[in-house]
Amino acid sequence: CPGCHNPEAQDFNYGEEYGFDLRQKIMEKLGKNGVMRTLCILGGEPLADENVEDVKELIGWCKLDYPNLKVYLWTGYTLEELEQRNNKAVYTVLHMLNYLIDGRYEEDKRDTTLPLRGSSNQRIINMEEYFRDK
Repeated sequence: CPGCHNPEAQDFNYGEEYGFDLRQKIMEKLGKNGVMRTLCILGGEPLADENVEDVKELIGWCKLDYPNLKVYLWTGYTLEELEQRNNKAVYTVLHMLNYLIDGRYEEDKRDTTLPLRGSSNQRIINMEEYFRDK
């Protein structure tokens, strides 16, 4: 999308390949020095078909070691679009999240005063409340 914060991350050949070593590095850093951190997953697009299985696995492993871990995920999809995909891995990821920040970044709606978002069309959705109210 125009004005993207991480345009290089939209290339599926960019960055480190996800595997055992990278997962271990992430998990070690989550609890480093006895401080519990938050797992933030953003893109590129973490819920693209090419990424969603790895994202599901990463969150699952991290939650095994840190059951109270807070997980935030940023996606260009809306929650409604994700639900329409009827994809079991996406459904599983959504249930493992604490917060979903959804919607494409829209440069004409840019607002740097918003917490956790770049444009006013994006939403912060408390997933625990969302599924409890369903």
